[in-house]
Amino acid sequence: MVFCPAETITWSHRCKNTKKNMFSSIILTSFVFFLCMTLSLQQNSGFGGRRTLVLVDSWSLRETHSIFFKMLRDRHFEITFKTADDSSLALTKYGEFLYDNLIIFSPSVEEFGGSIDVAAITNFIDNGGNVLVAASSSIGDPLREIATECGVEFDEEKTAVIDHLNYDVSDGGKHTLIVADSSNLLDAPMIVGKKSTDPLLFQGVGMIADSENPLVLNVLHGSSTAYSFNPNNKIDEFPHAVGKNTLLIAALQARNNARVVFVGSLDFFSDQFFTAPVQKASDGVRVEKSGNQELAGNLAEWVLKMKGVLRVRKVSHHISGKTTPPPAYTILDDVEYSIEIEEYANGKWQPFEAENVQLEFVRIDPFICHTLQGKDGIFSTRFKLPDVYGVYQFRIDFNRMGFTHLFSLTQVSVRPLEHTQYERFIPSAYPYYVSAFSMMFGVFLLSLVFLHYKEDVKEKDE
Repeated sequence: MVFCPAETITWSHRCKNTKKNMFSSIILTSFVFFLCMTLSLQQNSGFGGRRTLVLVDSWSLRETHSIFFKMLRDRHFEITFKTADDSSLALTKYGEFLYDNLIIFSPSVEEFGGSIDVAAITNFIDNGGNVLVAASSSIGDPLREIATECGVEFDEEKTAVIDHLNYDVSDGGKHTLIVADSSNLLDAPMIVGKKSTDPLLFQGVGMIADSENPLVLNVLHGSSTAYSFNPNNKIDEFPHAVGKNTLLIAALQARNNARVVFVGSLDFFSDQFFTAPVQKASDGVRVEKSGNQELAGNLAEWVLKMKGVLRVRKVSHHISGKTTPPPAYTILDDVEYSIEIEEYANGKWQPFEAENVQLEFVRIDPFICHTLQGKDGIFSTRFKLPDVYGVYQFRIDFNRMGFTHLFSLTQVSVRPLEHTQYERFIPSAYPYYVSAFSMMFGVFLLSLVFLHYKEDVKEKDE
């Protein structure tokens, strides 16, 4: 038997423990580094979530619309394809949403599979989810119900937008392959991008917007000669949509900044329409490529919140000449207010530029309304507080087409002047001062006269 000294055994155990600790530290460091890299990639990939569920009628749609889906992948979206009637469909699990965006490219679906239905999709929108819906002439009831919930009404099944003057030369004779001019687009560069002169190809169902819903945007409307009807039937009743009231593309930004886009043509996003030449049958002018791809890219970026997203980074307010806000302002103080606003664009947060950001100083009603001066995303102003004390709010309520609703509220107290802050002598009170001192002087003279006046005493004759 070989006996090792106790010191040797202790040193051997120490070496083994040191190696184990080093190995554990390396594993822990690698895990933390991988986690940080993953979070960094997710943050750099965009503002909104990237988990996107795409519902299709058939798997062949991934091939016929490959250019559009490649555009989404290039923007770092995590796309999950499923058929609309898949029995495993679900938007939530254990109370958490599994996806951030929903794309419905299954217009003919009559009933969604799994736990998805119209109520589930409406709840998804109510919780801030973004939805892109593409329909067609074979539209089913679920899509029509979803559109109705959002203030848009699709025409009935088997109908199509017809235009006997603005159709493409490759039309099959029913005049349903519409050539839409870019002039019919909504004047909102944040949503549709810069208007190009390339015409758009459209073949699908028409829709109309609810006139009582101010949140619905008419992104693309038909020409004055367009109408929506069944091309195989004789027109014996007034069409569902006529003229410029016929919508081809509609959008909605809800009050919770959730975005929804309805497109009446599934072929609008197809590779065939992206690359097809356009030539109106009426004028014969040929364009080698339609503007569908450019518009589809801009719509996708907007509805999936790749642009037009605002946030408040910092708010500051203080008395002029100081740097920190007081516990309470005093009436008639000179106050400086500034707010830093950032916009998400081109894959990163950057200073927001605008000339119409307004500040309201509100108690019950606005007492002061100022247009802020902006530079490098910092908007500021200076004003004098009103001569009325109370609890006020610095309020920014910026709501512009194409941008998310920006709302900032900062509450402050405004107190009256302290006794030591009032003026010692008020010029308007000088007459009262004079009358008071004159009265005092008069009393003083009267006192002198009264005290020193002595009547002559007459002696009585005996």
